[in-house]
Amino acid sequence: MQRAGAAGGAAVSAGERRPRREAIGALCWAIPEGYIPGSSTGEGPAFESHETACILNASDRDAHVEIVLLFSDRDPVGPYRLTVAARRTQHVRFNDLEDPEPVPRDTDFASVIESDVPIVVQHTRLDSRQAALALLSTVAFAADGR
Repeated sequence: MQRAGAAGGAAVSAGERRPRREAIGALCWAIPEGYIPGSSTGEGPAFESHETACILNASDRDAHVEIVLLFSDRDPVGPYRLTVAARRTQHVRFNDLEDPEPVPRDTDFASVIESDVPIVVQHTRLDSRQAALALLSTVAFAADGR
């Protein structure tokens, strides 16, 4: 399958890698609102209350990402470190972050996410404390002005 290139550009075969002209995303992101309920009514990981940072790395280089959590009543925790492969996406459940310490439940927090290559971050929460599930999703704030 072929698709047309940019105006005046050559056609590109599906799956063919072509360098990006511009970076997509930013190096620093902030999610001011975070909260993992301490209970869930759903069964299994799919219906467990959780916070997720969906990270898109559209660049041709792996993204080395650090997440720091900030609280209203204690010192920050982090960094939590991860790598998002080039031209991939990774959904990071805050529930699963363990090192340097597990993310506390029933506690308000914010997060700052920094990367060495531009990324895009989307924040999602599933709250399953009640049988009627609530899902919230929004793009995080790009803090470095890109």
